[in-house]
Order: sequence, then C-alpha cells, then structure tokens
Amino acid sequence: MKSCGVSLATAAAAFGDEGKKMAAGKESCESKEGSSCLTAEEREALGGLDSRVFGFVRLHEDGARTKTLLGKAVRCYESLILKAEGKVESDFFCQLGHFNLLLEDYPKALSAYQRYYSLQTDYWKNAAFLYGLGLVYFYYNAFHWAIKAFQEVLYVDPSFCRAKEIHLRLGLMFKVNTDYESSLKHFQLALIDCNPCTLSSVEIQFHIAHLYETQRKYHSAKEAYEQLLQTENLPAQVKAIVLQQLGWMHHNVDLLGDKATKESYAIQYLQKSLEADPNSGQSWYFLGRCYSSIGKVQDAFISYRQSIDKSEASADTWCSIGVLYQQQNQPMDALQAYICAVQLDHGHAAAWMDLGTLYESCSQPQDAIKCYLNATRSKSCNNSSTLAGRIKFLQAQLCNLPQGSLQNKTKLLPSIEEAWSLPIPAELTSRQGAMNTAQQAYKAHHSNTEPVLGLSQIPLSQQSLPVHMITSNQVDGQSSPAKKKRTSSPTKNSSENWNRTVPLTPVQQQVHSWYLTPQKLQHLEQLRANRDNLNAAQKLILEQLESQFVLMQQVRHIAEISTGLHKGQSSHLAGPNDEQPPFSAGPAQYLQAASTAIQKQTGLQTLPSNSVTQGAALNHLSSHIPTSGGQQGITFTKEGKPSGNRSLVPEISRHVGDKPNGSASLKGLSNHVQQLMAEPVCSPNHGDSTSPNVQISDNPQVSALLVGKPSDSGDSGACDKVSNFHSTICTKTNNSFASSPSSVISTATPSPKSTEQTVTHSVPSLNSPHSRLHTLNGEGLENSQSSIKTDLPIISQKSGSHVIPSMSVSIYSSSSEVLKACRNLGKNGLSNSHILLDKCPPPRPPTSPYPPLPKDKLNPPTPSIYLENKRDAFFPPLHQFCTNPKNPVTVIRGLAGALKLDLGLFSTKTLVEANNEHTVEVRTQLLQPADENWDPTGTKKIWRCESNRSHTTIAKYAQYQASSFQESLREENEKRTQPKEYSDTESISSDSSGRRRKGPFKTIKFGTNIDLSDDKKWKLQLHELTKLPAFVRVVSAGNLLSHLGHTVLGMNTVQLYMKVPGSRTPGHQENNNFCSVNINIGPGDCEWFVVPEDYWGVLNDFCEKNNLNFLMSSWWPNLEDLYEANVPVYRFIQRPGDLVWINAGTVHWVQAVGWCNNIAWNVGPLTACQYKLAVERYEWNKLQSVKSVVPMVHLSWNMARNIKVSDPRLFEMIKYCLLKILKQCQTLREALTTAGKEIIWHGRTNDEPAHYCSICEVEVFDLLFVTNESNSQKTYIVHCQDCARKTSGTLDNFVVLEQYRMEDLIQVYDQFTLAPSLSSSS
Repeated sequence: MKSCGVSLATAAAAFGDEGKKMAAGKESCESKEGSSCLTAEEREALGGLDSRVFGFVRLHEDGARTKTLLGKAVRCYESLILKAEGKVESDFFCQLGHFNLLLEDYPKALSAYQRYYSLQTDYWKNAAFLYGLGLVYFYYNAFHWAIKAFQEVLYVDPSFCRAKEIHLRLGLMFKVNTDYESSLKHFQLALIDCNPCTLSSVEIQFHIAHLYETQRKYHSAKEAYEQLLQTENLPAQVKAIVLQQLGWMHHNVDLLGDKATKESYAIQYLQKSLEADPNSGQSWYFLGRCYSSIGKVQDAFISYRQSIDKSEASADTWCSIGVLYQQQNQPMDALQAYICAVQLDHGHAAAWMDLGTLYESCSQPQDAIKCYLNATRSKSCNNSSTLAGRIKFLQAQLCNLPQGSLQNKTKLLPSIEEAWSLPIPAELTSRQGAMNTAQQAYKAHHSNTEPVLGLSQIPLSQQSLPVHMITSNQVDGQSSPAKKKRTSSPTKNSSENWNRTVPLTPVQQQVHSWYLTPQKLQHLEQLRANRDNLNAAQKLILEQLESQFVLMQQVRHIAEISTGLHKGQSSHLAGPNDEQPPFSAGPAQYLQAASTAIQKQTGLQTLPSNSVTQGAALNHLSSHIPTSGGQQGITFTKEGKPSGNRSLVPEISRHVGDKPNGSASLKGLSNHVQQLMAEPVCSPNHGDSTSPNVQISDNPQVSALLVGKPSDSGDSGACDKVSNFHSTICTKTNNSFASSPSSVISTATPSPKSTEQTVTHSVPSLNSPHSRLHTLNGEGLENSQSSIKTDLPIISQKSGSHVIPSMSVSIYSSSSEVLKACRNLGKNGLSNSHILLDKCPPPRPPTSPYPPLPKDKLNPPTPSIYLENKRDAFFPPLHQFCTNPKNPVTVIRGLAGALKLDLGLFSTKTLVEANNEHTVEVRTQLLQPADENWDPTGTKKIWRCESNRSHTTIAKYAQYQASSFQESLREENEKRTQPKEYSDTESISSDSSGRRRKGPFKTIKFGTNIDLSDDKKWKLQLHELTKLPAFVRVVSAGNLLSHLGHTVLGMNTVQLYMKVPGSRTPGHQENNNFCSVNINIGPGDCEWFVVPEDYWGVLNDFCEKNNLNFLMSSWWPNLEDLYEANVPVYRFIQRPGDLVWINAGTVHWVQAVGWCNNIAWNVGPLTACQYKLAVERYEWNKLQSVKSVVPMVHLSWNMARNIKVSDPRLFEMIKYCLLKILKQCQTLREALTTAGKEIIWHGRTNDEPAHYCSICEVEVFDLLFVTNESNSQKTYIVHCQDCARKTSGTLDNFVVLEQYRMEDLIQVYDQFTLAPSLSSSS
C-alpha cells in the first residue's frame, strides 16, 4: 500500500531512535510530547490489543495497568498525528480507533475509524476494523449500520474469532427490528459456537425461547422455557426470569388451558420466580395481576406494593393499582394511582384511557375528553379509532347540555389539573426504609466513579435523582414519586408535553435528570421571582432546579466547544408533529458527555439511551420487543461484572387496558441495544436519519485531523458522521468500475493482450462530510503537500492476521501454477469461501440509477410480442429480444394459440381427475385492491404483506375455488338491483380508496407451489410443454439449470398456482436472479407489477425502512413510495394463453384479477448477464446469511464439463470461479494435512444434489465435514469447515469426506477453454 505520509518502516526506525533517547534520559522525552512515547515493552503489549479483545479485557480493577497503557498510546498517537499534520499511514488511525474503543471512548473511536476508511481503499479486508466499527454503531443504536458492518466481517472472514459475539448481537438487533427468522438463525449460530461470548449458552437459549413467545409461538416458547429449567446449575437470575415468563404466559395466553388452571400455574411459576429473585419488581407486579384477575384483591394490593418497593418507576404498576381501586369503587384512590402512572409515563395510553373511563363514570365528560385526547396522542395507542368515536360522543353530549349545568354540578373527583398535584394513597407511601437502602446501594455501586462535569460536587440531596431513586422525604409533601418528572398539567400546553416526551416500553425513557425543559425553565423563573415568599418545600425545589440549570449550562458549553451541533441530531426526540426539543444537541449529547464515568464498567460498555433516565438506563439498556399479549418489552441488561456474578434486573412493560404485556429482562449484554419508538436510532440510508451526537476529541486540532477538516470547519453533525459514513462507503464501491462482484469477476483478470485497470474511481457523496477524502489507490487526495517527518510508533498486531491476503494468479494460469501459488497458504488455516475476487469488496445493493427518470417516464409501456403462428414463436430474434437486459419483462401474447397448446390439461377439472389428493400449499390472505396494501384495520398503507400458511389437497382447493366463484355470482346478482359500488376485487384508484378507507377485508385462500415434477403423475402435462420454443422450455441444452444434475423444485421443475380473485404473489426477485416463465391457464386474468433489476437496491432500502427483509419477508410495494423515489413500474394484464418472461434480476409482484391457474418455472439463458447476476445474488445471499437455492459453485463446474463457451465475458467469469474454488480446495487440503487430519474418499452418486452446511446453509463443495456419529450412521449431515471448527475446535468429532479427486478438478479446469465464436446466431 502506498503511504499517505510517513511510512511504517520510517516510523519504526524513528521509534527505535526515540527509545534510545529515552534510555539516555534526553530532555526531549521530558516534554509533553516526549511523555507520550512508548517503550518497546509497551509496544509489544499493545500489539495484542484491538477490537477483538473488546469486552474480554478488563480496564478496571486488575486491568488498571492496561487502561493506563491504552491512554498513553492514545496520547502518543494524537500527538504524533498532530505533529505530522495528519499525514500518517492509515493503519495508525485504525489502531487509534481500536485503542479508543477499548477505552470506551466511542466518539473518538468512530472518528479514527472514519479516517482509516477514507485513507484505506481496501478497508474491507480488515476484519478487526469492520468489527470495531460495528461495535461503535451498535453502541449508538445505529442498528442498520451495525448489521452491515457485522455481516461484512462474517463475509470476509467466516472464521473470525468473535463470530459468536457477532451472531449474538445480530440476533438481538434483528429481534428488535422484528426480523424474527434472521434473529433465530443468528442466535442458533451463536449457540453452536464453542468460543467465548458475552452471554452464556443458557442466556442465549432464553433469548431463543423469548423469540418464540414474541412470535406468538406459545407452545414452542413454553417447551423451550421448560427445557431451560432442566439445565443443571442454572444461574438463579436466569431461572427467575424463565419462571417469570412462564408465569406471565400462563396468565396472558388463552391457548395454554382454561382460566382457572392457567391462573393456578401462573401464580405457582411467579412464586417460584420470586423465590429465586425476591427483589424482582416485575415478578411482584405480574403476581399482583394474577391475584387481581381471580379476585384476591388484598393479595394483589400487597404484590403491587412490593413491586413499587422493588422498582419504583413503573407506570404499569400504578395503572394496575388504579384499576384495582376502581374495581373496589374507590374512585379517589384510583384517580391518584392513575395520575402517578401518567406522571411517570406521559405516553402511557392505557392509563390515560382508564383515567378517562373513570372520569366518564363520575359524569365529568370534559376531563374524560382531555384524558382520551392524551391517549390518542400516545404512540402506544392501538385503538385510536374507538377513542375518536368516544370523544365525538362525549363532545356531542356536552353540546346538548344546558348552559351552566356543569358548573353548578358538584364534582365527585378533582379536575385533571387539580389532580396533577394530589398526594398518592397514604398506605403506599411508607417506603422510607426501602428507598434509603436503594439509595445507599446506588452510592456504593458508583462509589468509585470519576467526577463528571461537576456532578459529584453537588450534594446528593440536591441533585435531581433518577426517578426510581427519589425518596419520599425528597418529594414535596406526600406528592407522587413522579412529581420530580412533571413540570405542568398534561392539559396545559399539552402539545409541548407530548413533544418533549418519548413514550417507550417497558420503562419510560425520559430526558437526563439535569436536562431542563421549557416548562422547568419557566417554573425556575417563577420561583426565583418569588424567592422571598417560598415555603421550605418550594425552596428545596428551587435549589434543585438551579443546580440542574448550572450543570446543564456547563455541559452545553463543553459540548459546543467540543463539536458543532447538528440541527437534525435529535429529531428522534420530536413529538408526533416533528417538533424539536429546545436544544439542538439533544439529551444524547449531554448524556454522552456527563455520564461517561458512570457508564464505564468492566468489559462491554452499556449503551447510552437517547433521553433516558440516569438511574433507569445507564446501567442497562432496553430492547423493546412485542411479546405475548401485545406490544411488550424485553429488557436485556448486563452489568460490567464477572460473568459468574450477573444479575437479571426486571423491568416493567407497558400494558393495554388492564392487560400488561409480559416482559422479560435479562442482564447479559452490556453494550446493549435500545430501540426508540420501535425503530433503531438511525433510519437506514436516508438523509434525515438521526444518530447520536458524537464528540470527536477534546482537542479541536486533533478533531480536525481525525475527520480530515480544518479545526474551524463549523458544524459537523453526528448524524452525518454515523449515517453518511456508511453512505460514502456505498458510494465509494457502487460507483466504481469494479464495485459489483461480477463486474470484478469479468474484468479483474486481464487477457494477455490487455492491461488491467486498477484505479477505483469514486463519486463523492453529495451530503457526506468526507466527500473530499476519497482516495485513489489508498493515497489521500489531500496529501499533495510534502510529507512531514516525525517519529511514529509501529505496533504489529500479534493476535493473528486479520487482513485478508491476496494472491496473484490469473485465469490464464495453468492448474499447476495455481496449485503452486496455493502451496503454502493452507498452513495458516485461512478460510475464505466466497467466489469473488480477493480485491472485491463485499457486495452491496446498487444505488438508484442516475440521472433519475422524469415523472412522465415512470409508467413505461410493457414490451409485448404478438404471435400469429408457430413460426413466429421459433423466430430467433424472439429469444434475443426476451434476453436483452434492456427489457426487464416481455409479454408474449397469443402463445398458446400459435403453438396449439392444450391449456385444458392444467385446468382445475383435469387436475382433480389426474391427482385429486396431490398436496397444495395454501396461503390465507386479505382481499385488497391490486395497487394497494393496507394494514388489517384498513387505516394506513403498509409494505408488510402477511399471509398464513397451511396445506390441503387439489380436490379440496378445487371445491373452494368453485364455491368462491358461485358466491361471487350470487353477490353480483344481488348488486344488479342496487346502485353501482366498487367491489374489493376491482382495481380502483388510490385516491378513491384512500377516501373510502377499505376494510375490514375479506379473507381469501391462494393455492401455491403445487409441485408438478413427477413425470409419471403429470406425464401429459409435461409432454405438452415440450411444444414450447427451446429458450423457454423446462429442460434444454441452453438452460443453465438443466446442467445442475439434480432437481431444484420450482426452478428446473414446473409449479402450478391455483387462484381466486385477489390472490397475491408478493414482491420478489427469482432465486439467484434467474429468469422465469409464467403461463396463465385462465379463465381469469392476472395483473403484474414489474420493476427493472437496476432498482432493486431502492426496494431493498424501502424494505429496511419498513423493518422488512428484502429476501425473506413478504412485502407489497406502495406505488406512491416508488414513484416518489423515481422508480419506474411496468404494469400490465396477463390474459389466458399469455406467457410472461421475467428477465434476470427483475423485481415483480402479481395479483389475480379473476379465477385462474398459472404454471411457472425458471430458466437460465447461457449469457454473461445471467451468470453475473446469479453470482452476485449468490454472494449477497451469503452476506445476508440466506441459503442460495442454486448451488453456483457446483453449477459452474458442471458448466465447465458440459458446455463450450464462446462468449469471452461469460468464459472469464466461469473460469475465475473455477480458479477461486480450485485455490480454496487446495488451500483447505494443505491446512487439513498440516493439522494431521485424514481426508477420506467418498465420491458422488448420479443425481446427487449439491451439499449445504446444515448450520449456516452455505454451499459446501468437494470436502464435506461430517460428524463421526453421522458418518457411522451414514446420514451424512454436512458442515462447512467454519461451522465444524466452531463446534469442535480441533475437528476431533469430525471426519472429512472427499467427493472429487484433485486430478479430476485439475483436468476440468485445464480443459475449459474459450471456444471459437460461431459465425451464425444460434
């Protein structure tokens, strides 16, 4: 790599000279710069420290020496970087990022990593860098970017030593993002790995069980929880939380038995949970709910009181107490409890609704309306329409009342404004002892924390304490424990109240304790103006507010000095109407600045949560996930303590009505995730995404050098730093000539007559703060000035190579040259199983084509061919037209008539006669207009397109199809006598349906994926399809899928679809981007929506924005979103007898207009474009941990055996794939031989399918790792090398089976040469 300043070699020599000067006691080392110099021993110690030891090296207690060393190294590096004016080699910034990460100085770590990225063109080869970057993103809740970084680590180095930790964190993030399938896969991958990890195996098993519960798979969850309880030596905290979840499930889930039995089991489980952890406020709360449901009022009340003693700041508990009082006809006590709930959590919709119901029952409709309005403003409210109707009813009642009647009527309850300052019920306030104990524990826990921005200089009694640490004698009189949090009545300035609070579950996430809202500032001014007339309690409040104000000013001043404040940074704190908090920096900035010392604990760092109470969230984080009973939360926490001393601190979840949603809390992952409003902090890939504020450095000059800007550069928002960092990565790769995997495949190996182009041209991101830092061949554009010589330390990382080496062989090398080049690579056990070039970065979705299409081009006409006779169907230009990449879709009209196809063979009647018991997969869906997709309530358009899967037979589905048709005829006859209205089956405009608000929707059943591969059962049907032209046939020599050598159902076999109107095939690309053929049998039509392959990256972004997995989820695009993003959409009707050709990579979704059957299969034209897109998707699937249905490695070798290729581009791509796999096979053989592992010949049988790893589902070629047990039983459960090593580090439990002789592979490789071009078109 070219140096962008002082070379490492020069640095090493200079550093050695510096060491001699130190030994001689030179005066230079006594200076400030000299004091930062590192000795040879210190450099040796630092050599083993990078991101891979994060969480596994202690910097406190016995690790103080390491912390001191890291601090010294950071000072040394920063000093030397300043001296060199930033012109140092990129590796220094990477190491600086690692050291800051280990010191848990995340802003500086992020800045250093950014600088490394901007200087290092092949940054993606450095797995430790990507891992460190992912940890920083994870810390800032930027899940979108953290997921990308972690996936790239696993892609470039599947055997990465922290792969288990990555899988764990990916599982947690996907769980938060509601991508449960991906979450489960990563948790399972973490579970099989025997390497160390932040969580224990039983804690990961708990997450898996809770994942089932979250998905409402209650029987699976119950079984997993019960199996976990059978574990020997189960830690008490894990046992307590498992029993808690089992108890809550039995209380809340009807499927688990009758009410009496369920409640009995629930109480037993919760009592056992409290035996394991008597201090769990959550379990006490759940127990109270159970007692309340069976009428044991006194027991319920005692349990609630215990819950408050154990965890004070629980709006749920207070709400439930209110319900209990209301049921006992104690409205005043109920009112006080509800007020406590909404003071603790302004967005607690259930409490507001219950409070409104209470006021309504006491004939106080005005107060009831105010409460209902507050409930509707809450983002947790899930029945806004019902409340809106109730509000209108009450308002109508008020209008009909005689004027003045309300004023003259005696009120049973105080108004909402008066109730806001009422004391809580007296019997619940005797908590002095318990709270003093909690306060002492808090002091003891943080006794060694460093003074932070003057916080420790304020007497504890005068500090604004976290809500759950406030003692009763610190509250004005007998006021609510939430009184410190409120600043005004919820009905006064209600918009401001709602805008400044972010309702979260299970714990109310509030602004930092010293952060003053406008209402608090106003209150402060009022108290100051009346200072002489205040009573003792008011004077105490004034002192606290003044202390908070001084502290806030200090933090704000420091924050403004350190870094510019970005206006968009705290938009995630805005209210429903996007109003911003009073300070642009937002509480996150202050939290980061003022809470660093409190947060710094052993091992992993706890996440700062934007607008989170100090006590509630500094020591743990909340990852809010819906679970049984509705929108619930699970809190995962981990103290910075040795693993043997972990505790699971329960938190309270929000509840709806009087049914709280079960929550589980698990301490275990300290650097934890916290989801705001069910979304990660950073929205993916959008300019308005928000991210935590990041302070670059205490030294403005170092800050400027780290980000590559002058120190007076002005604003540089953290949102840019976090979001745009990765968007510049995307720009950097996607706009380069060699950005896509296959473009590199096709161009990276020059022919002997050509010269390889190695310069990567990048287009700077327009909104990137680093747009001028893009590099050419690793050399910064800003480095045109002469380098400044300085003494730079070199630290060689000694814990194994984490930068992937490259190998200089080309496709024109012979097999012997390839094997010679590989000869010594296997000795280091290197594993890199992807097909792509060593120099190719991990695949990324394409950016939207530029320039964008004008709006009038977004509905292009669909390419259509009309056939009149058989000759037209076999005319060669038809094949060329269909496979032309410029045509994403082609409709061949009249094909059945031209070829005289007997489509009746595929009619429902014939199918029933042929095989009436044949299996049909059924998808239960909602009947909706074709161009829209609404949520089940019909209130808003969404992308998620859910359907439930079941199975039936052809005969039963045929009966349903016929009855559906008869029912429709009856409805049609009834409507003839009525005014014309749109039916749900008609495609009506978005405008008209938007006004009508569709729903509730009718349920329909779609018969899909009916396998017609058996040529004995379906002989007549399959023979009829041989009449088709060769390029669309199921089997043909020019079809790549015909060379697989085995069946892939639905791809190289025919599948049938039986439809009723509204049946939907959701948005997707075909497996591995192969082309597809679809023929409508009739009698009804189908409507198709098609988007060109170039735009799949845009749709992927929309899926991520909507918490959907582009590859695995069911989604139906919102056309308005696509048109706004300048995405063209082809839209057309497929009539009976029409064939639709979907070209490689085209995105499409389909809805039946009438009753019809369709048949479909995939084909692979022998073109460079098809192979390129197939390989790209193969690699993208690997990055996303998704199985590739088409085994591209296996297919490539079969193509080399069977096909003569004359297209130079296609030949080069296939040859390179062979080269890569040959290299991998040889390298792995040598590694196994070196390790003394025997390779056993196994061979292959005819038609034997390709093999996939049974754990991670990647394709396994040639060398199969099979467990000894599986081998002896001849079941041959295959593992890839990486999963085998994770399961058994020395492979003692595995045998290695060989399927191909190396001589055979060499022969195929050498004999695969470029065939001469044919003079005539095929």
